Amino acid sequence: MNITLIFATNNQHKVDEIRKVLNNNFNIITLKEAGINIDIPEPYNTLQENASTKSSSIHQLTQKNCFSEDTGLEVESLNGEPGVKSARYAGETKNFQANIDKLLLNLKEKENKTAQFRTVISLILNNKEYFFEGICKGKIITEQKGISGFGYDPVFIPDGSNKTFAEMTMDEKNIFSHRRKATDKLIEFLKNYI
Repeated sequence: MNITLIFATNNQHKVDEIRKVLNNNFNIITLKEAGINIDIPEPYNTLQENASTKSSSIHQLTQKNCFSEDTGLEVESLNGEPGVKSARYAGETKNFQANIDKLLLNLKEKENKTAQFRTVISLILNNKEYFFEGICKGKIITEQKGISGFGYDPVFIPDGSNKTFAEMTMDEKNIFSHRRKATDKLIEFLKNYI
């Protein structure tokens, strides 16, 4: 099986995670490796619309098979915030630390710290679009722990673990990961498609 897919992201952390899951089954090319230097806007209010916009933009540009994903942290007591705005929660600069600080401040008076990470993948294969979703339920803690990962990883503990994502190795994180779950569905689809 030798399918080349452009991954419509500029986030190297996400590329590393996806490549780890896909192993050598697929040839994943980043935007940079494809010679594409654009920052695709994410103007919509749903993860699915944002994921679709990213993959559609790259497909229109290249006419090649591609996929993208959008991920959000959804906190129950904050009515699903930061959600689709997770990367820009504290402003357009996409500052991870500022995002965490804002989240913890907003949760200070809340007893319910239940949260989930949700990933939606949009795949465009042979001019048709398909969607795959992965969810990881857990909770937010008030003190940052760990130095691995990115984003909200230092304050998120998935159900079934006592470690934050930032305290885990990539292999440990992939046991729980929302992105892994969505990617597994993508892989299963591609295997059956072929």
